[in-house]
Amino acid sequence: MEITYLVVTCAAVLANAGIAAADFAKAPFVLASSQAVGVPAAWIPSLGLLKAAGAAGLLLGLLGLRPLGIAAGIGLVLLYVGALAFHVRAQVLRTVAAPGLFLALAAAALSLAVLR
Repeated sequence: MEITYLVVTCAAVLANAGIAAADFAKAPFVLASSQAVGVPAAWIPSLGLLKAAGAAGLLLGLLGLRPLGIAAGIGLVLLYVGALAFHVRAQVLRTVAAPGLFLALAAAALSLAVLR
């Protein structure tokens, strides 16, 4: 299980760091998706910060700070549940796979951290 935890958590860290970087850079796909689901552009840097903090927390959890890793996993799960809610509320289902994938990664990393 240790190798699974390592691989899944590293994938979640990389994915969240990447999407946080896209948020900070205000990538066109981020702006388009956010606008489509009704997220104000002013929220994007804050959401990027939450994603980056989640990635950092998961990484620190890998390095031995287990409670921080679990807290980061919980935060990311809540963040992506909110993202899915925004997509469903706005009835923008064509892009719901992206937050769904991030939610699955965060939930898997969280589950493996708790079971560890």
